[in-house]
Amino acid sequence: MFLEDHNPTIEDSYIQNVEVDGEWCVLDVLDTAGQDEFSAMREQYMRKGHGFIIVYSVTDPQSFRQVRRFHTQILRARDRDSYPMILAANKIDLVQQRLVTEEEGRSLAQELGVQYVETSAKNPPVNVDLIFHDLIRIIRKQPLNFPPVSQKQRPRKMKCTCL
Repeated sequence: MFLEDHNPTIEDSYIQNVEVDGEWCVLDVLDTAGQDEFSAMREQYMRKGHGFIIVYSVTDPQSFRQVRRFHTQILRARDRDSYPMILAANKIDLVQQRLVTEEEGRSLAQELGVQYVETSAKNPPVNVDLIFHDLIRIIRKQPLNFPPVSQKQRPRKMKCTCL
């Protein structure tokens, strides 16, 4: 849902049941807008999340520059060299205000080894559901006991936590 007056400095949490490819999944989404005041909650989600969507605004080069930092934090929190993630370029509806090119986004996604999707949350939304569905598919391809490099975890029920 697009909110015209959305305040990106406020942390939001959403839980939604979604069906992807005939199977149900519970999405537990934390939206921190990358604000440092939410770093403790963000790090907690990074440790327990099964997959992540790193979103930047195509109108804000600073948000694009932060992508590597979030990617590194996630890998460090998960103690892995790779993890289910998607890089989402948001606000593609603001064509005249675009400052980060599609080529720059695709290049960074390739460098990080993650899928790249261009999106807009404005009505009608573009690729918003696709991002979540694709992330669920990526997560489902992982073994159920997808342990960190340094330790093994017991298998869990399928629950998708996205940040």
